[in-house]
Amino acid sequence: MPFRTRPAVQADGAFLADMVVEAANWRQGGLRPRHEILTHPDHSRYIAGWMRSGDAGVVALDEQDEPVGAAWYRVLPRTDPGLGYLATGVPELIIGVRPIWRAHGVGRTLLQRLCEQARADGHGRISLSVERGNFAQILYRTEGFAVTQSGFGRDTMVKLLR
Repeated sequence: MPFRTRPAVQADGAFLADMVVEAANWRQGGLRPRHEILTHPDHSRYIAGWMRSGDAGVVALDEQDEPVGAAWYRVLPRTDPGLGYLATGVPELIIGVRPIWRAHGVGRTLLQRLCEQARADGHGRISLSVERGNFAQILYRTEGFAVTQSGFGRDTMVKLLR
C-alpha cells in the first residue's frame, strides 16, 4: 500500500482529532464513543487549539491524497501535563493510524519523520505514553524509545534525539 507524508498544517486539526480517537481505541473492538474521547482532558489537550506555536506534525496520505495517519507533538506546560509528560520543554507525541493501514509501515514512517522534525526544531528528547499491551510498544522500542516511568496500565517512554 503506497503512501507519502507531508507536514501537518493548521487545517489538519479535524483529522488529528480522528487520529486521537484511533489512538484511544487501539484495541480490537474497543470503541469508546468519539465525543467521550475528544472531550476528556487526557485526549483533548493534544488537539485543542491546533496548530499553536511549538506544535509540529506529519500526515500520511494514500494514493488518492486521503489522510490515513498522523503523528504530532506538543510541548505541554507543567501545569497541564499530558499522559506522557516528562519535563518542561520536552515535546510529547501522539500517533494514530487508520486500522486498515496498520502494519504497513505508516506508523514507523510517521514516527521517524516526526523525530527528525523534533531534532531539527532543537529538541533533545521526545516522549510519549502507551498503554501496556498495545503492539505499538514494539515499534517504539525498535525506534529507540525506552520506558522511563511506569504508571497504572501505561508507560511513559522517551527517545534521545541527539
